[in-house]
Amino acid sequence: MKLTLEQVRHVAALARLSLQPDEVEQHRVALQAVLDAFASIDALDLAGVEPTSQVNMTESPLRKDVPVEPLGVKRALANAPDPVGSSFGVPKVIE
Repeated sequence: MKLTLEQVRHVAALARLSLQPDEVEQHRVALQAVLDAFASIDALDLAGVEPTSQVNMTESPLRKDVPVEPLGVKRALANAPDPVGSSFGVPKVIE
């Protein structure tokens, strides 16, 4: 099915896009390419393929979530330029 210029204008209106007359044909070509790509996927025979939510079935590259000792106030403020008690000191912004 070929996409018409009127359909492109309708989609643009739904997306609240204001297309210039010379842009309508460019977007028609781009949208037609997307629809053609979906049509080629739709033509595939996927009868024996199990549905999946992941493309890559390897284990997660993230580290294991294990509890560790907290950092502590002394170590957290060790490199702070202006600690105030157990907090970070910052310059006054509002006068």
